Amino acid sequence: MSQLNASVRENALGRLQAGQSQSEVARALRVSQSTISRLWHRFQQTGSSAPAPMSGRPRVTTQAQDRYIRVTHLRHRFQSASVTARALPGGRRISVQTVRNRLHTTGLHAYRPLRGNVLTRRHCQARMQWANQHLQWTLANNRRHVVFSDESYFLLQHHDSRRRVYRRQGERYHQQCVDEAPPHGGGGVMVWGAITNTGRSQLVEVPGRLNAQHYVQDILQPHALPLLAAPRAQFQHDNARPHTARLTTNFLAANNVNTLPWPSLSPDLNPIEHAWDELGRRLNARVNAPPNRRQLFQALQQ
Repeated sequence: MSQLNASVRENALGRLQAGQSQSEVARALRVSQSTISRLWHRFQQTGSSAPAPMSGRPRVTTQAQDRYIRVTHLRHRFQSASVTARALPGGRRISVQTVRNRLHTTGLHAYRPLRGNVLTRRHCQARMQWANQHLQWTLANNRRHVVFSDESYFLLQHHDSRRRVYRRQGERYHQQCVDEAPPHGGGGVMVWGAITNTGRSQLVEVPGRLNAQHYVQDILQPHALPLLAAPRAQFQHDNARPHTARLTTNFLAANNVNTLPWPSLSPDLNPIEHAWDELGRRLNARVNAPPNRRQLFQALQQ
């Protein structure tokens, strides 16, 4: 209940005893009706308007401020606790930790956000349509015939946000505690791969910028077509320019390759992303990082 000072409590009780309704008193004093109701109930029970003594340390926020904190962070999920602490109505300054404590009691905790693509309404509709069309797919009848493929880029110096450093207070800028990362990761290697229900393709290094001619001659012809020789085989690749170029589509049509339609900006629907993630984890777990592109590709092959 909001804490009313003694003069306001006496004013409210005087109005109630004079015959005014609780809602009339609440409007006149600009407080909630529930506050007046609890004040009247306590007066009838104890004969006193003084609030009941409270044990322990008094709360620095009211229930209304607690609701404000919760609603604010539900509406603005990326707002920091420090901003909320400064903007809290009521005129009383509270600490950032108090804001965090109030959020924790409502089940709201700070996490690293999931990184995702910027999806337009058209992208979302295409993804939903694709999902509905394949809702009845099963491993036995459909998914086991699909060859899922994709390219991925691995850096020589990968900055892993999950990595932690153990240091003492004041050692933040010690050289041993700094995770040094050259610009753009110091270069890296692009690879192509494909997975099926029964196995995988070779890991293919993509030197330089991938174009349609390179994609057809060095990837599809020697590596993808052998996987697509099985009956009912279906090929999946995304809508990158080398994949949708006329040279590529003509090559796939000439070889009677059945291509799985794919919604744009949907890497999360491709199970090969799990393989890339596992490769990245194993690479980061190595004690000695590969010093050059050649050894990086060899490490990925292992």
